[in-house]
Amino acid sequence: MARQSYFSNPLLLGFEDIERLLDRVSKTAHDSYPPYNIEAIGSDRIRITLAVAGFGREALAITLEDNELVIRGKQDEAGERTLLHRGIATRQFHRAFVLADGIEVDGAHLENGLLSIDLKRSRPETIVRTIEIKGSGEARKGAASEGHMNVVNVSGRRKVE
Repeated sequence: MARQSYFSNPLLLGFEDIERLLDRVSKTAHDSYPPYNIEAIGSDRIRITLAVAGFGREALAITLEDNELVIRGKQDEAGERTLLHRGIATRQFHRAFVLADGIEVDGAHLENGLLSIDLKRSRPETIVRTIEIKGSGEARKGAASEGHMNVVNVSGRRKVE
């Protein structure tokens, strides 16, 4: 069965990466281990907290590749322990979060079985650029590649001409 794409509209150009991102997120949305919270801790800060009871720092790994934050946990099985009842999961996990542009990892700490990862959002400058319109006798060349670019700071905004 063919899948209908949200981004198949001819007016939406260059959104293929977003479509792949939505596909990836929809595939991992059903995984519920370990449970986690996401909270705003200020106007430009976010904290992800995962419940990782029984995992030590050496059993956890956090990586950031491109815009994907990945948390992995793997415990070694206790070889010499004889469990009469196993109620605490020791399974490995892989939890991934896709971060928007401008979100940076500020740090992580483990306390009382909770792994907290702090994120901060940097506020990018707004760039306003004027594009030169050429006449019919001029060659078709990119305005930004050969034209003059002047950067002017106007009330917190960058103006590029």
